[in-house]
Amino acid sequence: MCNNNKTSISIMKRYIIGLTMMSALSLGMTSCSDFLEEPIRGQQDMTNYFTNETECAKQITGCYNFLDGRDWWQIYKFYNLCNITTDDCWMGNTTQDPGEYRVACMFTGNTIDLGSACQNFWQYRYKGITQCNIAIEQTSKLTFMDEKYQKRLIAEAKFLRGFYYLDLVKNFGGVPLMLSLKMPSEVQGVERASKEDTYAQIVKDFKEAAVDLPSRSEQDPKDVGHATRGAALGFLAKAYLYSGNYEEAEKVLQELCCRGSFAGNTPEYKLMDDFSKVWNVDYNNNDESLFEIQTLDDTQYGLGERYSVVVGSRDDSGWAWGLPTSDLENAFKNAGDNIRLKYTILHDGQTDVPGDPTWNEDNPYVISASKHKSGRCNMKLFIPVGKRPSPYDAAHNPLNIRLLRYAEVLLMYAEVENQLGHDSEAQWALNEVRSRVHLSPITSTGKDLRDAIRTERRLELALEGTRLDDLRRWKMDDGKTMMEHVFGPNGTFVKYNMETSTDPYETTNQLENSNEGINFQAPRDLLFAIPNSEITMSNGSIKQNPGYN
Repeated sequence: MCNNNKTSISIMKRYIIGLTMMSALSLGMTSCSDFLEEPIRGQQDMTNYFTNETECAKQITGCYNFLDGRDWWQIYKFYNLCNITTDDCWMGNTTQDPGEYRVACMFTGNTIDLGSACQNFWQYRYKGITQCNIAIEQTSKLTFMDEKYQKRLIAEAKFLRGFYYLDLVKNFGGVPLMLSLKMPSEVQGVERASKEDTYAQIVKDFKEAAVDLPSRSEQDPKDVGHATRGAALGFLAKAYLYSGNYEEAEKVLQELCCRGSFAGNTPEYKLMDDFSKVWNVDYNNNDESLFEIQTLDDTQYGLGERYSVVVGSRDDSGWAWGLPTSDLENAFKNAGDNIRLKYTILHDGQTDVPGDPTWNEDNPYVISASKHKSGRCNMKLFIPVGKRPSPYDAAHNPLNIRLLRYAEVLLMYAEVENQLGHDSEAQWALNEVRSRVHLSPITSTGKDLRDAIRTERRLELALEGTRLDDLRRWKMDDGKTMMEHVFGPNGTFVKYNMETSTDPYETTNQLENSNEGINFQAPRDLLFAIPNSEITMSNGSIKQNPGYN
């Protein structure tokens, strides 16, 4: 099941074939007709490739490659940037120039530099969207022997397109909606869609995908890692939640949680019995997972992840970008949450590292104060020394990146039910998550319950890329976002680090200044800057987000 190497290898072989197909199509689309009027013999393009079901399936599978781009700099660099622009992470590495990370976490408002930090992410998300558009169009034209299989392939492409657009809208606001393959001349003058229209398209893609995707229990084992109905519903619920449509989110989440009219159904997902297994390299595609980026120890094609290296200690072959803050650790301690703290944050001098006998009293783990802003590293992405492939610093680490877990589904349901005034249901979902880590049930209601749910999301999902989304969208009692309360000269995170903190690493190592976030301005910094190159290439039809200079 979750640890089947043959299954993983099968998935990754199809990823390789899909990537090869993508490259061939890209070459075909960018060739100039006035340079060569006759087609190159042996070259595949869309007129002679999509001729059978196998070729369509290869293209669909190739669309998955753009989930991470196959190394650290296409997508994971941006995901890490999202972590360091919250109160959960510092930039971390104090031995090298942080470059674009500094521009983001210091909220400088520099459009060009911040846009450059977002450039690869923007481009790779649109490359993924383009491949999905090709897959949907071409697969729809072919007559399949098995119509159900054809619909499933198209549904997978719609799911991925919805995911890619969701990644864009939550970080940039409304973006250009490209729903079919367009040539450069056809996109001249393209403009950004509104945030509302972008979310409407995302919802449409996820809803249509959910109709034709198999449930997890129906999925063929060789297709593990491909989208399922549960994954489509989970991200549909997130799109509804993020756009404030609580009534529709409730319906979807009730199906996933087997509540309301779905009570009595057999759950497709369940919480892992032990939090230590959630991000464990031995438990990829576990019972709690709705969707993961699939990885494999493969150096030739770069089919694994190097994210673990990017966030690791410099004293342990890592790069130390994105180190947990003492503020985050305090949140665990204030909640009495020792279990999740243990499996979320790794400390300098730690002698008992879960799952790794390398470190002990005679050989403690090292995150040296002179090289790191914080004496902490990301434990969720930590791979025990004995399970690391060689060389470690390469894109072939076999830890799947969890993009949506059932714990988050439960916490989304708790948030939605609290918003709708159904506090008993909200308590049930919240306490399901808390009980796994042996925390006492929450019995509060109203705003107190709302705040408890928000705290729980921070603890359960720490370092998983959701904190920035939450800070941006949650409104406080004064109508301002939580991000406006955390950052700025009077922000709680800034004042803690400048006035209250006694952390021996953070207060003494000022090669990374403790005043991060002091320059935050709303509404400018509630979104990232659109890459300047995109605005230039559009001849100004794509407009920059307000407030950027």
